[in-house]
Amino acid sequence: MKTKVVYFFRKPFTDYFSIEELFGFIQSGLPDNIAYSNYYLSKTSKGFLNRIKSCFEVIPQQGQVNHITGDVHFIAFLMHKKRTILTIHDLEVLKRLSGFSRFIVKLVWFTLPAQRVRYITVISEFTKQELLKMIRITPEKIVVVHNCVSPEITYKAYTFNAEKPNILHLGTAHNKNLERLIEAIDGMKVKLTVLGHLRENHKQLLLKHKIDYVNYFNLPYSEVIKQYELADIVSFVSLYEGFGMPIIEANAVGRPVITSNRTSMPEVAGDAALIINPESVEEIREALTKLITDASLRNDLIEKGQKNVQRFRPATVAAKYAALYQSIAENS
Repeated sequence: MKTKVVYFFRKPFTDYFSIEELFGFIQSGLPDNIAYSNYYLSKTSKGFLNRIKSCFEVIPQQGQVNHITGDVHFIAFLMHKKRTILTIHDLEVLKRLSGFSRFIVKLVWFTLPAQRVRYITVISEFTKQELLKMIRITPEKIVVVHNCVSPEITYKAYTFNAEKPNILHLGTAHNKNLERLIEAIDGMKVKLTVLGHLRENHKQLLLKHKIDYVNYFNLPYSEVIKQYELADIVSFVSLYEGFGMPIIEANAVGRPVITSNRTSMPEVAGDAALIINPESVEEIREALTKLITDASLRNDLIEKGQKNVQRFRPATVAAKYAALYQSIAENS
């Protein structure tokens, strides 16, 4: 007999589809004994009235198991507690707020929804520990289920460009630490490929340090994969991440990656990346120099990356969710 799961998603809107994409990958790996359907909210998560209407909207849509996929945590208020799972991707929003706004968001998006569900899944052990520090909740209620890598990404052999390696850097937000990377490659014979909107300060830094670079944004995912394949080294030296998918994507394609010793990134990378202090320009530069000059180190990281990525394949991640779904179905 199949376990029936309803996935609840925020209302779709332009430029924000990472949650939907992620769970599409997970659903592709679910075992045959899980039957699922998707429900998308009809209203955006803006304004008190819209959110109240969304809470009532989902009541008749519930199934044997309900899975709130993220963002719209508050719809848990009127859902069947023993049959509902909530996925929390990160707590970054609370780091941007203070005072009364932070109090309200913490209460409505985290504290109260946590009380209204059977399980909470989080994408890293780091996120679990952050959540436990923020709200009172039984640790056993929080289950770590990592994000999964796209099944579209496969290993792509390449010849390392020792003359002028192409460094791929993902993201331009403040936490992505592009400014220090630019300083680190000053004077190095490299090409920098940046994915994400460059701000004016980035452009000025690139000009100041005479960096040979190209910039792409709003690429379709197939083109993002292509950029991994064209890279010689992948840079993901963020100051903060709830997970760190580019680490796994680089592992999957077969490219050596440099990442940070902060938040979730060491957990995700394991031994399949060079791990540095992201606040040290010198450490970033030294790591890049090692990868450029040491072929055996590059090959070792690529080999370890191919092993590491197996933890994040859709079938592996989906099996963990399936076990939770079956547990709920059997006990509710």
